[in-house]
Amino acid sequence: MSTTSNVKTLWSIDPVHSEIFFKVKHMMVSTVTGAFNEFKGSVEAQADDFENAEISFEADINSIDTKNEQRDGHLKSADFFDAENFPTLKFKSTAFHKKADGSYELFGNLTIKDVTKEVLLEVEYNGRAVDPYGQEKAGFEIIGKISRKEYDLKWNALTEAGSVVVSDEVRLALNVQLVLG
Repeated sequence: MSTTSNVKTLWSIDPVHSEIFFKVKHMMVSTVTGAFNEFKGSVEAQADDFENAEISFEADINSIDTKNEQRDGHLKSADFFDAENFPTLKFKSTAFHKKADGSYELFGNLTIKDVTKEVLLEVEYNGRAVDPYGQEKAGFEIIGKISRKEYDLKWNALTEAGSVVVSDEVRLALNVQLVLG
C-alpha cells in the first residue's frame, strides 16, 4: 500500500548509475545494441512507492553510441535522427500506474524528431536504498517497444536475399537509478 503525503519529492536520474539502451535487428539475423550516453530526467512523486509520479526525460542524440563510429554518424544523419535539426529525444509521462507489487505501467509521449506518439513502457521498481554518501536512491528497470518508422526513421535497404537491413521494431531497455533532491 502506498503512502501519500502532501509534499512532492523531486528525484533526478543519476547518469553515472543509469543506462539507456535500444536494440534493433540487423539483417534480421542479429541484434545491434546502442545507447545514449548523455541524458537527464526527473521524477516528481507524492507517494512513497512512486504511484502516479510525473516523469520527464531527455537524451542527446549526438551521444548515440553503437560501438561503431560510421553507424553512429549514419544514425545522427537526416536518414535517421537528423541530430542537426532535432538534437534531443524527449519523453513526458501521462500516467504511471501500479499493476502489482513493484510492477508498473508507464504511459507517456515520446518525441523523436518532430513526431510525438504515446508509448507504453513496462516498469519494475527495485526499491530504495541510501548510498555510502547518505544520498537516497531508487532503482527502476524499464522496457518497451516502438516502431521507428512511426517516428520518421524510415531509412532502410535490402540485402541480396531481399531481407531488410534494419527492422522496424526497436526495443528499449533502461536501467535507471534516481537520486533524491
